[in-house]
Amino acid sequence: MADIFKAGPDDVEITRREECFRGFYRIERLHLRHRQFAGDMGPLISRELFVRHDAVCVLPYDPHRDEVVLIEQFRVGAMEAGVNPWLLELVAGLIDKDEEPEEVARREAVEEAGLNLGALWPISQYLPSPGGSNELVHLFVGRCDSSLASGIHGLEEEGEDIRVHVLALEDALQAVRDGRVNNAASMLALQWLALNRAEVRGLWV
Repeated sequence: MADIFKAGPDDVEITRREECFRGFYRIERLHLRHRQFAGDMGPLISRELFVRHDAVCVLPYDPHRDEVVLIEQFRVGAMEAGVNPWLLELVAGLIDKDEEPEEVARREAVEEAGLNLGALWPISQYLPSPGGSNELVHLFVGRCDSSLASGIHGLEEEGEDIRVHVLALEDALQAVRDGRVNNAASMLALQWLALNRAEVRGLWV
């Protein structure tokens, strides 16, 4: 496999940046040119960019019971995509300016699932939609006691209505196969845990 191109400071030229919309999120239009694989700078192009805070997603995992905790909530994007808008997901939240990803993981686990997480195991950082968004997701597995997870949670002032589900890991993986878990962060975390379960349990049990 050939080396992936590594950009330097002179390989992308942004000639203009426009703000198209500002609300909870922001949309910008960038006019730019970038170096092409042949070596020369390419033509001027424009791209809309969905500007988001970075996010944290965490899969609570009980290594003693071999169970995971997923949450269920309504998602408008899924509704507009024509699929069931109540999704089974990971605990997740956006990073504020002065927060570390680990702090967000622990805060959101309390708010969304009523769980206090133990050790956090970093899985990866990934770009969910790099063709049009600058969002970077920090993905974790968090040690928990799944017997303490139940009920309905969420912040009323944010309109959250979140139901907790506790599943055997094998049942959660079957839900991925069946398409009942159909969002990227949850699929990535569950599949990573399936591949690394022996190592995680060896250290956490």
